[in-house]
Amino acid sequence: MRVILPSTFEIAASGGPIVVLTGAGISAESGVPTFRGSEGYWRVGSRNYQPTEMATSAAFAAMPEEVWRWYLYRRGICHAAAPNAAHLALVRLERQLGDRFLLVTQNVDGLHLRAGSSAARTYQIHGNLDFCRCRSGCTPAVRPLPEALAHDWAKQRPLDGGELAALRCACGDWLRPHVLWFDESYDEPLFRYISALRAAETSSALVVVGTSGATTLPARMCEIVAARGAPFIVVDPEPTVFSRLAEGSARGVFLRGTASSVVPSLILELTAPV
Repeated sequence: MRVILPSTFEIAASGGPIVVLTGAGISAESGVPTFRGSEGYWRVGSRNYQPTEMATSAAFAAMPEEVWRWYLYRRGICHAAAPNAAHLALVRLERQLGDRFLLVTQNVDGLHLRAGSSAARTYQIHGNLDFCRCRSGCTPAVRPLPEALAHDWAKQRPLDGGELAALRCACGDWLRPHVLWFDESYDEPLFRYISALRAAETSSALVVVGTSGATTLPARMCEIVAARGAPFIVVDPEPTVFSRLAEGSARGVFLRGTASSVVPSLILELTAPV
């Protein structure tokens, strides 16, 4: 089955954007691990903690220094990676479509922004490891990580006194990573929850790249687009919940392959004139 893709002219006529939803798969092709496997375990004393235990407000309350060390190690791995062909193709799509383009990413590695995607048209619905915020809610709500923190971080490296001081807000409370933790919920001010759903409701097409559907907001976006019968394209090396949803929808298609091998050619088709 071949999806009928909207051209740029159709997008302009409909008024809705092309929405691209990306997950861990696109970053994995740049060498960023998912951190849900053995790469994500973190040893504190004699115990190994799983990512679902480390990435929680409860863990941060109990051992903030260890949680920060884990995130700084993860951030170092992300900074060692470079955007791939799929990231760059999405930058070209945004430059061609302007405000008729929206990127919604579950990835916290910042690779889309480093590739050249604009912050204004990128909803980072799980946050970004390069940013933090005060645990007590001081303003600014989201701020860049302090310059004192190195981009490369060895796994067993401790925090020194200067780094610990830099991770404190002016109010005295801890700064925390700007990420959505497993025991927290999406919201609009920090994670663009309502805006992402509205984008799905008005989109001319939804392109899903490298995500398996493990979190609620991406799943809801895909369900909305499938129910509307709008063009719904899923790119993934293997079948997923989203690929099956797309194949069962009116104008959906599953393009099996890696992001870097499929997305650049898909972008050319999406922007081809009629």
